[in-house]
Formats: sequence, structure tokens, C-alpha cells
Amino acid sequence: MSAQNALNNLTFIDALKPIKMPAVQQRRNKLSNQLWQQIQIAKSQIEHTHFVVKRRVTVRDLEGNYKSIERPKRLKPWWFMAADGALCLSVFYGSKRIEIIPGKTSIAVKNMSELLKTLEILKQETEAGSFDKAIEAASGELKLNFNKSDS
Repeated sequence: MSAQNALNNLTFIDALKPIKMPAVQQRRNKLSNQLWQQIQIAKSQIEHTHFVVKRRVTVRDLEGNYKSIERPKRLKPWWFMAADGALCLSVFYGSKRIEIIPGKTSIAVKNMSELLKTLEILKQETEAGSFDKAIEAASGELKLNFNKSDS
């Protein structure tokens, strides 16, 4: 009887798991994951630690056998020092710089702690869908680069 009472507290619905995630959500997740990595890089620089993301690659050994191994992924910070000495942050989708506000590709920040806060705000806004148009434009540009090599 107690199991039945526990089930009465749950909300049951009739829902199906989507077969495929919508493209807009896939792009959002990709940018969100990249922003998470940038946040971790910034934290590691502030705390003077080392941040590594590993990825699986397949390599061939001396006998010609293929093996799957983990290698560190090369991560590049998205921030840089401008000519005037200001700390600037650019957001990338793949290799394309995103214009978060039309005509503006960088965000000026005062220091590393403000950079960290800015990255966290950008991640929240990405997950909320604020940058969907900018991400879609960058994604379209990237697709054009892939199509050029086919012809």
C-alpha cells in the first residue's frame, strides 16, 4: 500500500523521446560546451592550475594495428590583449567568430574575473536561445566552406 501512495505523488504523462534533437538545440549545446571549456580555461589561469580535455583518437601502431587512445585536446583561449592594452573576448562557433551584436565581434573586459563572469553570462544566454540567429549564421558560413571542397 505504501508503494501505491508513493506512486500517487508522481506526475505521469504520455510523452515520447524525440528521435532526433532539433538542429537549433544541437548548435546551442555545441556553443554551450565550448563556453564551458572557456570558463574552465579562465578558472585554471586565475587559479594557476592546468585544465585538460581529453579526446579519443584512433592511431596505427608499428605493426599496423589500430588502437583507440586518449590525447589532450588543443584548447585556445578566446580572449586576447588588444593593441590599446584592453582585454577582449571573442566568441567562436567552430572557426567562425560570432557577431553577438551586429557589427561587433569582441567584448571588452577589465580583468580575468570579469572575463569569467562574462563567459558565464554568455553560456546562460546561449542556453536560453539568445544567440540562435548568430549561431545559425556562423553555422551556415561553416557549411559553405565544406561545400567548396566538394566541387
